[in-house]
Amino acid sequence: MEFSLLWAVLTAAAGTWIGLRLWPQRLPDNAVDRLIAATLTGLVVGRLAAMSSQGINPLTNPAELIVIRGGVSTVAASIAFIASLVWTTRRSPGSADAMAPAVLLGLAFWHAGCLWRDACLGAPSVLPWAWAQDGSLVTRHPVELYAAIGLVLGAIVVGRLGWRSWLRAGAALGIAAGIRLLTEPLRPSLGGGPSLWYLSALTLGILLAVFGDRLDEKARTTLT
Repeated sequence: MEFSLLWAVLTAAAGTWIGLRLWPQRLPDNAVDRLIAATLTGLVVGRLAAMSSQGINPLTNPAELIVIRGGVSTVAASIAFIASLVWTTRRSPGSADAMAPAVLLGLAFWHAGCLWRDACLGAPSVLPWAWAQDGSLVTRHPVELYAAIGLVLGAIVVGRLGWRSWLRAGAALGIAAGIRLLTEPLRPSLGGGPSLWYLSALTLGILLAVFGDRLDEKARTTLT
């Protein structure tokens, strides 16, 4: 077991729990269970996607599935998390909106968990708050902490929004994607990272926040 990763996961869980306590309005029953189920679904799907990209067959190498430090596809995990959360709350209108600020806060704490994993640093920087990796003289941006701060502020903003259908959920998706997109250039990457995915998620979040209530109204009208 890689305990630094475990501490980061527990930090994210603590952030989500705090978020549910800070913004308890209109939460569905068993909100914690729903979030845990969505998180586990995202983790499994993300790990399977990473294994496939590495040429590892999960059917012939099932033990590799639990080696999380071997990599998890962020894109696949995010899509699976969102899909699972939407599916499990489909009979509870507004549940995704109610849980949105807590999810953002949990994501912020996950990024802050880089302190446990010694994985906060990105591109070189001479700013006063930059610091160097152990054994290096090059100071770098604490990019994961930038993301954590942005997500905390985003959670506060989302928690103050109204209750129009999909407004909070769309805003949370857009904020999370936007912060990742803005901080991506500061992360060490050979291929520029999944910027197109973040841009797509940002666009989808904006569309949900602006037009989600109309889509929801049309869906209810169609069903009735």
